[in-house]
Amino acid sequence: MSEPSVVLRRLRPTDACAVFDAFESNADMVRQGEVSTVVEAEHYVARLIAADSPHEAWAVAAGDTLVGLVCVTVDEANRNGWFWYWMSDAARGRGWMSRAAATVAEWALAVRGLQRLELGHRVNNPASGAIARHAGFVKEGTERAKFLLDGQRVDVDTYGRLASDPPPRFVAVPMVDGGEADAYP
Repeated sequence: MSEPSVVLRRLRPTDACAVFDAFESNADMVRQGEVSTVVEAEHYVARLIAADSPHEAWAVAAGDTLVGLVCVTVDEANRNGWFWYWMSDAARGRGWMSRAAATVAEWALAVRGLQRLELGHRVNNPASGAIARHAGFVKEGTERAKFLLDGQRVDVDTYGRLASDPPPRFVAVPMVDGGEADAYP
């Protein structure tokens, strides 16, 4: 059986069950928010897609099923965005998130008009750093002992990407169902 095609589409209220499944798939997802019931997943999705939300939330969808999320939390006043992403456990390791993150980062800078994107990841999560670098982010530093996890302090590597930075080489994930983004890439 062939692997389903992957697209980026806007997050939808109907994705709540898939969001819940993703949070249940790996204990590490707790770092992405409070989602331990379907009702909490519904609230999580509603917060991201509300009309007055600062979030640009893109579902990574295999077929039409959400398997991950790439989001930019926009600071309109400064034309910046906090960039973040997650993937369900079963969908990890296929390169989908690297491609999806690169696609959304390029869209945010080239189409959405942001000037700077920022992200951070725990140093004990090197896969997240690899995704950031693949998406054209440059490591800017390490915040020492930033998070407290299971009684231990954990460092966080910080990255940035500017609109003036050269874009990375990547195979874009098609963006669909997103208004002005339908033409990108």
